[in-house]
Amino acid sequence: MRAELIAWTAVLIITYLAWETVSPLITPIFFGIVLAYAAYPIHRLLSGRVGRKKSAAALTVGTVGLGGAVTFELLMISVKVASSFYGSIVEFFDWLMNQPLPPEVLAFLERFSDQLIPRVSEYISQETLSLPLYILQLIVFLLTFYYSLAYAEEISRQVHLSLPGKNRQLGERILESLNRTLGALVRAWLVLNVIKGVLMTFGFLLFGVSDLYTAIVAGFLTFLFSFVPLFEGWMIWTIAAAYFAMNGSYLHAAGIAIYGFLLVSPMPDYTIRPMMVAKDTDLDETLVFIGMIGGTWAMGVKGLIIGPIVLNLLLVLLKEWKRSVSKEPSHRLSPSPQGLSPRP
Repeated sequence: MRAELIAWTAVLIITYLAWETVSPLITPIFFGIVLAYAAYPIHRLLSGRVGRKKSAAALTVGTVGLGGAVTFELLMISVKVASSFYGSIVEFFDWLMNQPLPPEVLAFLERFSDQLIPRVSEYISQETLSLPLYILQLIVFLLTFYYSLAYAEEISRQVHLSLPGKNRQLGERILESLNRTLGALVRAWLVLNVIKGVLMTFGFLLFGVSDLYTAIVAGFLTFLFSFVPLFEGWMIWTIAAAYFAMNGSYLHAAGIAIYGFLLVSPMPDYTIRPMMVAKDTDLDETLVFIGMIGGTWAMGVKGLIIGPIVLNLLLVLLKEWKRSVSKEPSHRLSPSPQGLSPRP
């Protein structure tokens, strides 16, 4: 009994330490698997010609090239936005302190600015110094992407072999629901992002933001940024609206802002995307919407995908429970005699 207790304690300690080791890298591992799932049809076509590992390597190199360019562009934009944001805060408080305000209000604003500005500077410095962590997460993401493609068949085979024999049908239904929901989310994300890029290009031309070439570039950046939930396509139309506002074209600024808000981001992300996913998975749009919002709230960026999947799997389990309960035989008591039985 004591040896068994020691063994289980060791197992729990090892499991806890393993989780502490892997938990900081859960997000890149998760998105590496999701991207591998999305790229698997292309990998299957290439692997028939060049082999599985060479196909996985080629797709990984392509991801590095495209992802490197996008990451560099996002980094440049982030640095500019952070620097501009910090400078705007300093200028705003300098302007505010020179206004004819009561001494009590000026004292409060001075104390507030003395606390806020150093905190903003510290936050920006921490984000800059965390670049090695981002590089480490990128490496983990690429390795997960490569091995998920190179050994996709083996992983799928092991998952099916690990299903319990007693409830194998339930396990297969869960895997089918997982595959269908994840496929619907990836397709909705891809198709909607393409549409948003086209609409942004059309919006730049419609409101006269730029010429055709720059409008196409803006549409392509919208397509790319829409895969990054922290950035999304709203960054592009926000820049266009700010450009008009700085030049005094306030009607054009309001027009491109309303156009972008309703047709590009964020409105389509919370209306059209749940409808597209619900149509492919036979779910209610409200349930998909709750899964996206609640999942993001609870788990961050990856919750956009995990939330609807978890709710869909919950429905599968509830249907299975209802089916098993309906098949249980009912144990009813035999009816009691209406009257006294006659004596012999």
